[in-house]
Amino acid sequence: MRRREFITLVGGGAATWPLAASAQQQAMPVIGFLSSASAGPFAHLLAAFLQGLKEVGYVEGYNVAIEYRWAENQPDRLPALATDLVRRQVAVIVASGANLPVVVAKAATATIPIVFTGADDPVKNGLVGSLSRPGGNVTGMALFTAELVAKQLDLLREIAPNAPSLAVLLNPNNPNVENQLEELRQARTRTGQQLFFLKATNAYDIDAAFGTMTSQRVGAILVCPDPFFNTAREQISALAFHHRLPTINAFRDFTAAGGLVSYGNSLSESYRQTAIYVGRILKGEKPADLPVLQPTKFELVINLKTAKALGLAIPDKLLALADEVIE
Repeated sequence: MRRREFITLVGGGAATWPLAASAQQQAMPVIGFLSSASAGPFAHLLAAFLQGLKEVGYVEGYNVAIEYRWAENQPDRLPALATDLVRRQVAVIVASGANLPVVVAKAATATIPIVFTGADDPVKNGLVGSLSRPGGNVTGMALFTAELVAKQLDLLREIAPNAPSLAVLLNPNNPNVENQLEELRQARTRTGQQLFFLKATNAYDIDAAFGTMTSQRVGAILVCPDPFFNTAREQISALAFHHRLPTINAFRDFTAAGGLVSYGNSLSESYRQTAIYVGRILKGEKPADLPVLQPTKFELVINLKTAKALGLAIPDKLLALADEVIE
């Protein structure tokens, strides 16, 4: 081959490279990530989600793109964010942050697949037809966190047996709040324990709730599962420590932030499993054919450092049962 012919061949081929790269980029599937919370406190969960995608062959920026939409704990922003993702014709929507993002995403589209990271009782709340056959365009991971609050209350009583009353912090904007209340009312009837139900939807409400706890002289706090509370876990844990109140919550994040005890589902595992379902859908499977996943991993985490600072002796049997002890 002559030199001039070789240069022409290389030059002509090089001219097509940007076009080929552009075509590859256009063909890259896009995941819409819709969350009721804010990005910062969920960084470790996003890492678990990206790990799950990697396990099924997808790497962000290489062969899949992700459009993130964070409501920043402002539920009224969710419909517009969901509509935007639908308008962008994403391949699948991940609904993160309990039930509300799922409800909003489902109202925005009946065709784009939706995978939720941790909906509470999705059958009872009308998100899917059944766990084994969800039907429609929605599936994901069910957490059933409301069913765990009674167990959390029992654990809190073991840790603070002499507390005359307990506070329950809940978010009235959480679609699952009635289920949480029903479980707690049944537990109160069973034990006769006095419970003070306190509501919070923002940082100011949390401060005010702790003021009420002080005036009522409660002995410990149960923080109901909620995406906003998870975002505000450092504020809640700091206030609880300041007022010398032991706390329990569903998720390890609280205990790592200085809370005393957590018992519930592994959120990191939920996000990883969600990502695997997303990958399977990108490869052609239908959400209607993917059974709703149920948690198999539960964590009892105790922050022994916090216990010592509060002057609490954690029962030996609880320490023996703990999946993790933070010292």
